[in-house]
Amino acid sequence: MTEPIGQTLRKPESDEFRTATPGTATPGTAAPGTFTSGAAADSTTLEPARSGVGEPPATRGRTTIAGGVVEKIAALAAREVPGVNALGGGLARTLGAMRPGRASVARGVKVEVGERQTAIDLEIVVEYGVSITEVAAEIRLNVIGAVERMTELEVVEVNIAVSDVHLPDESASEVPESRLQ
Repeated sequence: MTEPIGQTLRKPESDEFRTATPGTATPGTAAPGTFTSGAAADSTTLEPARSGVGEPPATRGRTTIAGGVVEKIAALAAREVPGVNALGGGLARTLGAMRPGRASVARGVKVEVGERQTAIDLEIVVEYGVSITEVAAEIRLNVIGAVERMTELEVVEVNIAVSDVHLPDESASEVPESRLQ
């Protein structure tokens, strides 16, 4: 036989329902505002979960940020720095050139994303004549600023590998000639 449910509710200490140990509650002796069911030997006490009412909206749920999102932010921030010709190594750029329209925005960027932190690895090609250390320092500042501002993840490191130097006369030779006239 079931018992009547209490009329008043009390606010639980956590977000989950609690179950009493069997045999600890007897019919009609439950704490005010709790629900009881079953016989005395297998009694269960349940407390309602919080509905979120009264809680700040920013704390009502969980936000996860995919690694691809951080990769794209980092790639765009790195490309904004003067002296950066391209991202990615020679092979990645060659394969991207052979598949027009399918080039990845995040080519040359790898990230590890945790709950509160991220680490970023960049592979870049710099323009001939620029100070590589100054370009790398500016990339770090720009990437860290953009990623932390947009994601609120702490950037613990930005590793930069310079894989090539772009020479001024290489622009014309990189464009494949058309066989059609």
